[in-house]
Amino acid sequence: MRVLLTTIGSRGDVQPMVALALELKNLGQEVRLCVPPDFRDWIDGLGLPVVSIGPELRGTAASGSTVERAQPSAEDLRKQVDDTVADQFTTVGTAAQGCDVVVAGGYLQIAGRSVAETLGIPYVFAGYCPVCLPSPHHAPPPMRGRARPHETSDNRTLWALDAQHWNDVFGTALNAHRTSAGLAPVSDVRGHIFTDRPWLAADPALGPWPGPAVIQTGAWILPDQRPLSDELETFLSAGEPPVYFGLGSMRAPDGIDQVMIDAARKLGRRAIVSRGWAGLSLVDGGRDCLSVGEVNQQALFQRVAAVVHHGGAGTTTTAARAGAPQVVLPQMYDQYYWAQRVEDLGIGSGHPPGAPTVGSLVTALGRALEPEAAANARSVAATVYTEGARDAAQRLVAAIPQRSSANRP
Repeated sequence: MRVLLTTIGSRGDVQPMVALALELKNLGQEVRLCVPPDFRDWIDGLGLPVVSIGPELRGTAASGSTVERAQPSAEDLRKQVDDTVADQFTTVGTAAQGCDVVVAGGYLQIAGRSVAETLGIPYVFAGYCPVCLPSPHHAPPPMRGRARPHETSDNRTLWALDAQHWNDVFGTALNAHRTSAGLAPVSDVRGHIFTDRPWLAADPALGPWPGPAVIQTGAWILPDQRPLSDELETFLSAGEPPVYFGLGSMRAPDGIDQVMIDAARKLGRRAIVSRGWAGLSLVDGGRDCLSVGEVNQQALFQRVAAVVHHGGAGTTTTAARAGAPQVVLPQMYDQYYWAQRVEDLGIGSGHPPGAPTVGSLVTALGRALEPEAAANARSVAATVYTEGARDAAQRLVAAIPQRSSANRP
């Protein structure tokens, strides 16, 4: 079987697809990935065929104020959407040639199902967080630049408004390409992309699905066997477990690196600061803090006192699996959900929306460092399911009919 795995987004969107790709490869399947160019070298190094889609994304995380940047005009937004959808149809359409199935991960895969339909092959949509999939049990996640109406808190109404937003933003571009391909237009863009039976690649203990109609496989975790650097090993061995700070691929407020270090010091803790896409740095030469780049978080998080992070699904799961208490600094979309889940499970704290101050971070981190949070984190770690990618790969192989090579383009 030949499988195309396609996604658009940061490492949190790409890494689960890589985990699934390697599991499929272990089962003897042919896999290719279609991902942003930021990750091409990494995936090449894993021996997986990869096609780049869209522009590089790293520049979007430059440090700066969290205040919204100047909003583009309606005309500029429309052009961005048109260009993005056109690029997806071209790139995914080419990458899918000869494949038996298209698997789209994340929430911006506008063209994937239409490409599969054109080729006459199955399509699977996979999300990484329960709150991003429609359900009367929860409201849609908040979106930047889109205010939630104050006059209603009914979840069904909010999801209907969310569906209309998808139609308004992507409907015209999507249907123009479908018409050109000889396909019927769709009236529900979100439902078309998500399907009526989406897969949910989230851990059932951390992010339980509240009802039927979803296939929850567990998180797609990519095993990491890389050793920690000598510098990091030396730092870890030089004192009590430090606090890890990192924002992944997210933007960083001005001065957040100083805030992080000052908060750790006020609590008598050493600090490890991950540079991330925002380029966080150490503001002084203190021996109580260390700057790191790309690192094996699975190994590191087992040796820290707490993990302070942006609330991505992957980082939340990695910290939970390691048994590390967490502080989530949410900025957008599903990050608020994960902050609340950390609170609900008693494995740390969610920071209020907005840029942290030393005082607010000391309060949140202080709660996460309490013995009860550490005990709860260890308890939850024992429940995290680690074979989600393997199970998803096996399900995919069992469900998708394989064409003979003679029937492939």
